[in-house]
Amino acid sequence: MTVHTPPTTLSPSRIESFLSCPLAFRFASLDGLPDPPTEATTKGSLVHRALELFMDAPSGERTAEFLDSCSEIAIDEYHDGPELAWLALDADRLAAFDDDARSLARNYLTMEDPNAVETVGLEMRLEAEVGPVTLRGIIDRLERDHDGALVVSDYKTGRTPPPAYRKKSMSGVHFYALLCREVLDESPRSVRLLYVRSGEVLTAEPTEQAISFLTTRVTAVHAAITTACKRDDFRPKKSALCRSCAYQRWCPEFGGDPTAAAEEAPVVYEGVARR
Repeated sequence: MTVHTPPTTLSPSRIESFLSCPLAFRFASLDGLPDPPTEATTKGSLVHRALELFMDAPSGERTAEFLDSCSEIAIDEYHDGPELAWLALDADRLAAFDDDARSLARNYLTMEDPNAVETVGLEMRLEAEVGPVTLRGIIDRLERDHDGALVVSDYKTGRTPPPAYRKKSMSGVHFYALLCREVLDESPRSVRLLYVRSGEVLTAEPTEQAISFLTTRVTAVHAAITTACKRDDFRPKKSALCRSCAYQRWCPEFGGDPTAAAEEAPVVYEGVARR
């Protein structure tokens, strides 16, 4: 039996990873196997970087022309970075990748007046002790609304989820409300997901009861992870996410051998940074 040490820190993404598929969580978060970038994840990171540069400018200077220049800076950064090197896109695919990233960034301007946004922080790293574990998260943008209340805004470059899945899509951003309360001693009035491809905004107003419940949820998930570590019981959970899973070849649901992943994944994904 393989012994795994339960993690002492969790992030919203790692919590969702464990709930989505315990085996994929083990591979990435406990075994530290390489997790290769995709075009979608790399493009998302690039657009986030462009919008971070854009919103870091003083109000009044956030123009369309300035946003375009921020996109070019982000594109240059990523052209020199490891993610695009790993993807090894040919000239045509790289040009299409860049054009789509520019378009996604520009779409943001159709969603709100950027010069009316009073930013408190960008790419804010927050952490707090929540039950038995340290919860960590990075907030894309924290701001104050016209009444002075905190608002958490999270950029999304994927497709807006259908109505049946929208509540689940908000679950991760609710953790940021908990972090704001614990670290800043102030709960946000609302949390928002800004889908820059469609121009849609999903908004929720977390109550104190809902935020407090997240403490219970974090504790319960950490307990489940601890039990899985003790029993070496990380069962795969088949879903639509399997199509984009980097570890599918080692998953027993697809005829793979999980015990071979530790040796084979670093070879298959040579050059990819570990988490």
